[in-house]
Amino acid sequence: MGMQVSAAREPEPTGHRPLDELDRSIVQALQIHPRAPWTLVGEVLGVNPVTAARRWQRLERAGLAWVTAYGRLSDPRIVVTGVVEIDTEPGHGEDVADALGAHPEVVNVKLTAGGRDLVATVQAGGLEELARFTNGLFRATPGVRATRTHVATAIPTEGSRWRLRSLDATQRARLERELPRPVPTRDARHGGSPHSRGAHGLDELDTRLAELLGTDGRMSVPDLAKATDAGFTTVRRRLQTLLASWLWLRCDLARPLSGWPLSAVYFASVPARHLDETVQLLSTVPEVRSCSITAGPHNVVLDVWLRTLADVHTFEAHLAQRLPRLTVSDRSVVLRTTKHMGRLLDRDGACVGVVPLPHYADAPPHTP
Repeated sequence: MGMQVSAAREPEPTGHRPLDELDRSIVQALQIHPRAPWTLVGEVLGVNPVTAARRWQRLERAGLAWVTAYGRLSDPRIVVTGVVEIDTEPGHGEDVADALGAHPEVVNVKLTAGGRDLVATVQAGGLEELARFTNGLFRATPGVRATRTHVATAIPTEGSRWRLRSLDATQRARLERELPRPVPTRDARHGGSPHSRGAHGLDELDTRLAELLGTDGRMSVPDLAKATDAGFTTVRRRLQTLLASWLWLRCDLARPLSGWPLSAVYFASVPARHLDETVQLLSTVPEVRSCSITAGPHNVVLDVWLRTLADVHTFEAHLAQRLPRLTVSDRSVVLRTTKHMGRLLDRDGACVGVVPLPHYADAPPHTP
């Protein structure tokens, strides 16, 4: 799959000045309802919708906040995920990170300190494809010394669930009530289809819409129709189906502006009989950005956001007290994230380009 990188851009002069309360409220509103109409956002926040839209556009143009669409990580029939630890030759860490970031299948890349030099997240349409891609990629990337891949068997908690804390309960409930309800669909896998998808998954139009939404998750239906040369009604129907069954949307914010400027990755283990209970509790811990259940020497990998370096150990002690069956085997502080869900990031965490995420049209059929 070829690389398609949007034109790089530097953040606007606003830089990383702290967001004011209205900016933070707009971001949280879109974290809850990523495609919320500006009329709704304005009503919930008590501001002019035009003001809310302009504030968002300023953040987006500066690379400080964005909305992305991506394949549902919780469904291995749509995408298989691997967490890869990478050891590099001395002095080659950043070069390897940049090379890996150019590939759509490599969705996240973190430069880390500790028992590995990088941690990357790789996606593929199946286990065989994941093995073929990772083996070929790392053999062909200069500076890679060794890799260890952990296949995610489930991702019970991921980044789209993380929220700022600017809106009150009434505002949050209002936005949640307006979220689109799942649309019942019948596709070729169940004996019928409102449009032809082929035998297994997404057709050409679906895939193109998914790619466009991966670049701008708030792209309007008229703009999507124009970009795909498809009818407005067709695009609206396809969009409903994609968001109901194939895609998730998330609103991300440059981490230094979130109030949680540091990040760490923890590799942990828990007895299999206590795994479900443990990950349910982990999903309630505010610092946990994502949690992957993996097959390997560690069966839990946590991506955590922290406020200070000292919290690396404070957080681990808190976990040990709250979850005594969870054993943290290793941890790495993230020195820099160079790619996050397809977004290329500068040294300040701002988005400066996009490598569209892959969308796998040949996902196997759902079991009836």
